[in-house]
Amino acid sequence: MINKRKIVLVGTGFVGMSMAYSLLNQGGINELVLIDVVKEKAEGEAMDLAHGISCAPSKIDIKAGDYSDCKDADIVVITAGLAQKPGQTRLDLAKANAKIMKEITLNVVNSGFNGIFLVASNPVDLMTYVVYKVSGFDKSRVIGSGTVLDTSRLRYLIAKKLNVSTKNIHAYIMGEHGDSSFVPWNKAYIGCKILTDIFKERNEDLNILNDIYNEVQQAAYEIIEKKRATYYAIGLALTKIIKAIMNDENEIMTLSTYLNGEYGHSGIYIGVPTILNSEGAREVLCLKLTEEEQAKFDNSAKILGEMKKEIDEIIN
Repeated sequence: MINKRKIVLVGTGFVGMSMAYSLLNQGGINELVLIDVVKEKAEGEAMDLAHGISCAPSKIDIKAGDYSDCKDADIVVITAGLAQKPGQTRLDLAKANAKIMKEITLNVVNSGFNGIFLVASNPVDLMTYVVYKVSGFDKSRVIGSGTVLDTSRLRYLIAKKLNVSTKNIHAYIMGEHGDSSFVPWNKAYIGCKILTDIFKERNEDLNILNDIYNEVQQAAYEIIEKKRATYYAIGLALTKIIKAIMNDENEIMTLSTYLNGEYGHSGIYIGVPTILNSEGAREVLCLKLTEEEQAKFDNSAKILGEMKKEIDEIIN
């Protein structure tokens, strides 16, 4: 259960600090502790944020700290890790970040931490798996940001196309947070109406749906090409996840969640609609996928499963 409304952020790069800035603006937490391997960086970021508290909606205690601060935290958010270098494969990146994630997780657990891990480091499905295995925590208390950002991008593009509020778009990106993700279009709704029915009524070419998905899939690459990194939207997504936990909202989000037979797979973390509350991942919602969609899910799970074998060698 939520106790102090205290968040510890490990990693004060662009993603972590976008989340921290978002939390400061939205309020709802009492304490924010920043941890970074470069302590001066964390100290500087904490000072910069704290100087704006008088302009924020509510008071928040902000400071730079160390792993001992995790002991009484409700949520530890991990955004630390290496960025993918030009020419580096995702597997190579996963291996490098798995070592970092293992060390961070051990440090957090050794503090006596008994809350919820929220992982955003990439490749997020694999890094969430690392934290789960190393921590020994119940699967419900280790979650990743999964395809929450991808889903937000999808809803933005659909809303823009149909001129409808994003709040009334109920569509999901599922699978790996990566190139093998997919959209179960037969489960996409505008309000309570099936999205494809609306497209047909408007005489829209359904191939536009593929264009929308491709734009979502390529969004990060395009942003990175233009400004080197993406961080604002994922920072907001992490804040949304934190608030769903803090406020016990039982909200459905496409988190990276551990599967135990759902969708025909076990032993992996992957992006699926999940009910999230103050206890963590309460329940995976199993959608009835078409044969084509299930094949896409199977492919995504296979890719993650093969990389997981390599990761197991590092963390065991």
